[in-house]
Amino acid sequence: MVKLTPRHAPLLLAFFTSLLMSLLMSAVITLINLGLVDDFFRRWMTAWLTAFVIAFPAILLVLPVARRIVARLTGAPLG
Repeated sequence: MVKLTPRHAPLLLAFFTSLLMSLLMSAVITLINLGLVDDFFRRWMTAWLTAFVIAFPAILLVLPVARRIVARLTGAPLG
Protein backbone atom coordinates (compact mmCIF):
# COMPACT_ATOMS: atom_id res chain seq x y z
CA MET A 1 0.00 0.00 0.00
CA VAL A 2 1.27 3.46 -0.91
CA LYS A 3 1.76 5.74 2.09
CA LEU A 4 1.31 9.45 1.63
CA THR A 5 3.37 11.97 3.52
CA PRO A 6 2.00 13.84 6.55
CA ARG A 7 1.75 17.01 4.44
CA HIS A 8 -1.18 15.35 2.63
CA ALA A 9 -3.11 14.88 5.87
CA PRO A 10 -5.18 18.13 5.75
CA LEU A 11 -6.35 17.46 2.19
CA LEU A 12 -7.14 13.82 2.95
CA LEU A 13 -9.03 14.82 6.09
CA ALA A 14 -11.13 17.29 4.08
CA PHE A 15 -11.71 14.71 1.34
CA PHE A 16 -12.86 11.90 3.61
CA THR A 17 -14.86 14.17 5.91
CA SER A 18 -16.78 15.64 2.97
CA LEU A 19 -17.21 12.22 1.36
CA LEU A 20 -18.62 10.57 4.48
CA MET A 21 -20.75 13.50 5.63
CA SER A 22 -22.27 14.06 2.19
CA LEU A 23 -22.95 10.31 1.91
CA LEU A 24 -24.71 10.21 5.27
CA MET A 25 -26.63 13.47 4.89
CA SER A 26 -27.79 12.72 1.34
CA ALA A 27 -29.08 9.31 2.51
CA VAL A 28 -31.04 10.82 5.38
CA ILE A 29 -32.47 13.69 3.33
CA THR A 30 -33.36 11.42 0.41
CA LEU A 31 -35.06 8.98 2.79
CA ILE A 32 -37.02 11.78 4.51
CA ASN A 33 -38.13 13.31 1.21
CA LEU A 34 -38.95 10.14 -0.75
CA GLY A 35 -39.19 7.24 1.69
CA LEU A 36 -37.98 3.80 0.63
CA VAL A 37 -39.02 4.00 -3.02
CA ASP A 38 -38.02 1.33 -5.53
CA ASP A 39 -35.18 3.39 -7.00
CA PHE A 40 -33.99 4.78 -3.65
CA PHE A 41 -30.37 3.75 -4.16
CA ARG A 42 -30.11 5.39 -7.59
CA ARG A 43 -31.70 8.59 -6.32
CA TRP A 44 -29.49 8.57 -3.23
CA MET A 45 -26.31 8.14 -5.30
CA THR A 46 -27.38 10.99 -7.59
CA ALA A 47 -28.03 13.21 -4.57
CA TRP A 48 -24.75 12.11 -2.96
CA LEU A 49 -22.66 12.90 -6.04
CA THR A 50 -24.16 16.37 -6.24
CA ALA A 51 -23.64 16.91 -2.50
CA PHE A 52 -20.03 15.68 -2.60
CA VAL A 53 -19.11 17.94 -5.53
CA ILE A 54 -20.28 20.88 -3.41
CA ALA A 55 -19.09 19.59 -0.01
CA PHE A 56 -15.42 18.98 -0.85
CA PRO A 57 -14.57 22.50 -2.05
CA ALA A 58 -16.82 23.95 0.66
CA ILE A 59 -14.95 22.16 3.43
CA LEU A 60 -11.64 23.36 2.02
CA LEU A 61 -12.95 26.92 2.46
CA VAL A 62 -14.75 26.42 5.78
CA LEU A 63 -12.24 24.28 7.68
CA PRO A 64 -9.63 27.03 8.21
CA VAL A 65 -12.35 29.36 9.51
CA ALA A 66 -13.65 26.66 11.86
CA ARG A 67 -10.10 26.02 13.12
CA ARG A 68 -9.64 29.71 13.93
CA ILE A 69 -12.97 29.85 15.77
CA VAL A 70 -12.09 26.77 17.83
CA ALA A 71 -8.63 28.14 18.57
CA ARG A 72 -10.12 31.41 19.82
CA LEU A 73 -12.74 29.66 21.93
CA THR A 74 -10.31 27.18 23.49
CA GLY A 75 -6.99 29.02 23.46
CA ALA A 76 -5.52 26.11 21.52
CA PRO A 77 -2.81 26.81 18.94
CA LEU A 78 -3.89 26.82 15.28
CA GLY A 79 -1.29 24.25 14.22
